[in-house]
Amino acid sequence: MKILLLDKNHPLITEQLLAKNFILEEDFTSSYDEVCNKIENYDGIIIRSRIPLDKNFLEKGKNLKFIARVGAGMENIDIPVAEKLGIQLINSPEGNRDSVAEHVVGMLLILMNRLFIASREVKNGIWLREENRGDELLGKTVGLIGYGNMGKATAKRFSGFGCKVVFHDILPGLSDEYASQVSLDELKASSDIVSLHIPLTSETHYLVDEKFISEMKKDFYFVNTARGKNIETKYLVEALKSGKVKGACLDVLEYEKSSFENLETENEDLKYLLESDKAIVTPHIAGWTHQSKEKLAQVIVDKIIASYC
Repeated sequence: MKILLLDKNHPLITEQLLAKNFILEEDFTSSYDEVCNKIENYDGIIIRSRIPLDKNFLEKGKNLKFIARVGAGMENIDIPVAEKLGIQLINSPEGNRDSVAEHVVGMLLILMNRLFIASREVKNGIWLREENRGDELLGKTVGLIGYGNMGKATAKRFSGFGCKVVFHDILPGLSDEYASQVSLDELKASSDIVSLHIPLTSETHYLVDEKFISEMKKDFYFVNTARGKNIETKYLVEALKSGKVKGACLDVLEYEKSSFENLETENEDLKYLLESDKAIVTPHIAGWTHQSKEKLAQVIVDKIIASYC
């Protein structure tokens, strides 16, 4: 089988697939149109996020048997068209679930204990203790929206901090030793912290909006390591200003480019987030550890070999 690699990934992908006699070609620079013109020559594609695989692209890939995304989200692929064409879709959320879970907890610990703020002050000769009194995770109710690989790994970490963990998911019967499944209304009624672990779909686009925030019974902390467009940012900013949202930990932003490589727009809401002590913002790196880079690649290789060797 001939496979096109469109993004740089861990070298074990190349090493292990070559050892299994796959034919590999790397192309990290060609444009969308250039790749479209040659995609019919390949049986498979391994991607991250550089090029969108839309209807036009997929229909030109007349011989494609699979698309493998080194990561979890599949929103840059026209999934209904791929399924109609019989193209197998492979992803690797198992590879970075632990990285995401640790990032969620890490951001909250920094925010709730004012670690960046206090450290910056001390380095500037300011010694404030009462003003930097922290807020403990112990005893908080954490509400996770989405209970797949990321949600389950995150629940495991929070349970170790003595939190009560509840979650809402569209699939039934997912409760386990770390978290209990509840309705979305129940989650809104009980949660001190809300963390998103969902894909970006038509149903989850702007899931967290003005109505969602207003229906939260408690003032709460908000965490998003899923997709930026899962939340309508202007209402998050309003809630941060009013105190309804006590603090926000954002690894993803509504204003990111589809490739996740940078921001595509700037506005007053973004400026507020970047300047506010109530928000921690990171550049889409929750799943981006040295360990996850290798694990993501290994999961992809294992799935391809399982299906085609």
